[in-house]
Amino acid sequence: MSSMNCYMSQNCEKEDSGNDSQPIYQVLQPKQRKLVLHLDLNNTILVSDAVTGQGPTAALNSYLSTVTWGKLSDTGEWQWLNDCLSVTPPSKDAINYYTKFGRSTDFVDTELGRRFKEVHNHHMKLLEWKGEHDKVFTQVGEDRKAYNWILPSFFYLIEKLHQQGRQFTIILRTFGTDLPLVLQAVHSAFTGKHPHFPQLQNIPMTVDLTPGKIRCSKRVSVLTRGSDRISTKANEGVIYDYFSTMTGIGGFQDHFEWWARNSFTGVGGKPFWINPSDCDAQHIIIDDNIRLNEEDTIVNCRMLLSKENGQEYRAVPTSEVYDVCLVQTDLLRAIAEEGYFLDCVRKCEENYEHYLSTLQDE
Repeated sequence: MSSMNCYMSQNCEKEDSGNDSQPIYQVLQPKQRKLVLHLDLNNTILVSDAVTGQGPTAALNSYLSTVTWGKLSDTGEWQWLNDCLSVTPPSKDAINYYTKFGRSTDFVDTELGRRFKEVHNHHMKLLEWKGEHDKVFTQVGEDRKAYNWILPSFFYLIEKLHQQGRQFTIILRTFGTDLPLVLQAVHSAFTGKHPHFPQLQNIPMTVDLTPGKIRCSKRVSVLTRGSDRISTKANEGVIYDYFSTMTGIGGFQDHFEWWARNSFTGVGGKPFWINPSDCDAQHIIIDDNIRLNEEDTIVNCRMLLSKENGQEYRAVPTSEVYDVCLVQTDLLRAIAEEGYFLDCVRKCEENYEHYLSTLQDE
């Protein structure tokens, strides 16, 4: 099976719609929590990277090197396990290409990576901008073609959540430098300037154009934005509360130097809090660098615990809340499926209910 066919067979399965006849009691759903959605930028809603200067071709190549899997033979030679692409390892002995050889911006043009060129070409075609070039929402690729800068699936998520009557906020979280321009572009979309999503102007959603910062140390995390300054020094839950009460769309630059100082492990990653005792909100973070290996992941997940003198926390391994509150971006699906992010949210909400029930049983 070719790598393209394998990818399509894995990701194009349709869910069984089931029996249309539903018991009446299923209509009586519990109150839906507010969704606090933390979204990464690069290789999540953008296929580019301003810091490294990667355009869409290079960024997609780099991403593919993280979702293709092989192992070393007894003689030390690289062997592909199969042609299928996956965000998680297909077996215990699987190693992705980037772990062994590093991220490659020309991956599909190398001898080892050329077998995935069809996948790359297919998704670049899907990424192409339709219609006249737009100075805000298109990017010029390495081949001089016009491509979507912000993925349509991001705007589709906003549109559909609004149509569903959901209460939600979106918090953009990045180590990079793209945030101010992305916030400006999203603001433009809500004024009706996106050629493919003019209906967004009918959504009463504000965009805070002031980028915030989150800086970390061993003992404290500090959030700043405009005149706001929030520190976890006295109470671990204050930034969680700040995020929970946010409205509209905003963004924060996380502390890359702290992540690097901690050898790119979860300990130094983007701080992210969950609170199972909160009946009003569910926080979800979506990032392509979330991985099940704590030595190679990007989120420092913390569960808030209520104490008499305030709130403390315990560290939460990625595996405990994977696809519950932490989602590893499948960039290929985010490009190919307009409903991808919406599907991620739906899946997390379903899994969160089960997760809460397991916590109660402990």
